[in-house]
Amino acid sequence: MDVKCCVEAQPVVKRVTTGNLALRQHYPASSPVAIATICLVTCCLWLEEAPTHFVGFSRSKQGRTMSDLDHRLQKFGGPDFLNVEVALSRAELFRAECKRLILETEKACRRMQIDDSKYLDQRVRDIRFLKKELELKLEEIVPEIDVLLALNSRVMKALEKNKEALRVTILCLDERRKQAPSDRLQDEVNTELLKEWDTFEEVASLLQNVQEQISEQIRLNRSAKYHLEQDLKEKFEAQSIDNSCALMTIRSISNLQMSKPNLTGLGSSAVTPKLWENISDLNIAKAEQQKRNSLSLRALVESVLGQMSADMQKQLEATTKAFQVNIQKLKSTKGQLEEKLPKILSEINSQQRIREDLREAIKENEHFLTLAQSRLALRQHRPGKEQCHDTAQAQLLAEVQQLIAHISKLHEEVAQSEEEQRALARCQLELKEKIDSKASSLYIDEVVCMQHREPIIIPNF
Repeated sequence: MDVKCCVEAQPVVKRVTTGNLALRQHYPASSPVAIATICLVTCCLWLEEAPTHFVGFSRSKQGRTMSDLDHRLQKFGGPDFLNVEVALSRAELFRAECKRLILETEKACRRMQIDDSKYLDQRVRDIRFLKKELELKLEEIVPEIDVLLALNSRVMKALEKNKEALRVTILCLDERRKQAPSDRLQDEVNTELLKEWDTFEEVASLLQNVQEQISEQIRLNRSAKYHLEQDLKEKFEAQSIDNSCALMTIRSISNLQMSKPNLTGLGSSAVTPKLWENISDLNIAKAEQQKRNSLSLRALVESVLGQMSADMQKQLEATTKAFQVNIQKLKSTKGQLEEKLPKILSEINSQQRIREDLREAIKENEHFLTLAQSRLALRQHRPGKEQCHDTAQAQLLAEVQQLIAHISKLHEEVAQSEEEQRALARCQLELKEKIDSKASSLYIDEVVCMQHREPIIIPNF
């Protein structure tokens, strides 16, 4: 405004200077009339031509002043007879207006400085409030990330435990396929092992899905944390700048060089106060939403982990119980077979002895048969009339028939004894095979599978 006033005042100064030169040609330089006339003309021209930018100095006042001056000029008969006192009053009036303008501008500057400090302080308080809200939300989201990381670690360990348990289950199924065909049946153990396989695979799939959800939630929480930290960083910088502005004085900026054309320009990135507040509120709301999502996810994962642990433990116990029942059954069957084996061996020996006895009886009967046949043959040499079919002859004939029948029956019994012995031998072989098969199945279930399954512990994930 000062520059503008100076520019507008240049024609006035030029006219005043021209008028002064004209008066000095008619009056001496030391003449009181000349001095008064020059002052009066100068004031008149200044008030008539000066710009109206000064605060509190309006055209109406100028009009009243000029009217009074013209009236006085007419009273004294023109500018040649002006009173010095009138010129001095006009000058004093101008000085008074200038002093009033100085006082008003000084008061306006002080008032604006107070307003500046007030608004800067209010701005700093607003920034501090939002900073506090952001810091509180950041303090809530950071531990939540740590808790989710720990939970993710638990899920990964649960996955490892489940993979190990599934590997043992598949190994047990493969080992049991090595059993003898007679024992390779769809028994209770195989049924429970297949259920265990299905359970562990479902748990692995569910754990993988849970791990992906936790990782995604951790990413979202870190994103919310990043925006909170960036917002806090910008708030800190803005607070430092506004604090510096509040502490600035005329003396503190005497050496500060600033580019005046850019003092009022905020650039294209400027935002309204409402939008400025909404940005922080949006970051806080997003962080709060992610915190609630994290709490819900943690509750769900804890429930799922507990349920999965219970299901795996239950199925593991069912399979182990089936193994134990089958092991006891195998031991019992094997024991019964082993008890029968000595009986069969004893019976085979008995059959051998009875067969020898039968052969001895056959020899003895053959001796008696030979004796009876010899008697009959000898009696054939009796004289003709003495060859009578008497009782002795009948007895000898009957004896021969009976002895032949006995010997035939004994031969049949010998053959039957040999057949029984062969059957007992086959039973002995079958028993040995069954005993070996049961022993092999017992070894697979009790030693191989149970030793593999023994280290499996399903903890509470």
